[in-house]
Amino acid sequence: MSLQDKYKQLIDQAASAGISNLQVTEQDNVLYINGTAPSPAIKDQLWDTYEKLDPDMRSADVVMNISVAEGAGGGEQTYEVKAGDSLSRIAKNYPGVSWKDIFEANKDQIKDPNLIHPGQKLKIPAV
Repeated sequence: MSLQDKYKQLIDQAASAGISNLQVTEQDNVLYINGTAPSPAIKDQLWDTYEKLDPDMRSADVVMNISVAEGAGGGEQTYEVKAGDSLSRIAKNYPGVSWKDIFEANKDQIKDPNLIHPGQKLKIPAV
């Protein structure tokens, strides 16, 4: 089994989580995963997945060099509501953020969490 097979879940997660400049290479029995995460939370999730795959991190067969995009984390983001969105659906795009977090951050413009409208610009709190 190649290391790319062993860590397929981790590689797939990195790709689907929006890691930019993702590079996965295998050399001398070590898998190198490099790229830039859109937020610190995404980077943390990758490390959590790696820890599940190798709980003691003893294999020493993965080197992850994942940086965080400049300006990511620390501050809140803005999301423009699209048709069919709900606070729960929006929250799924931001690991660690719940629909309640988004509602609380936007009480100035949302009175009922079940009523949001396309075009609204919502603050997504930092985690």
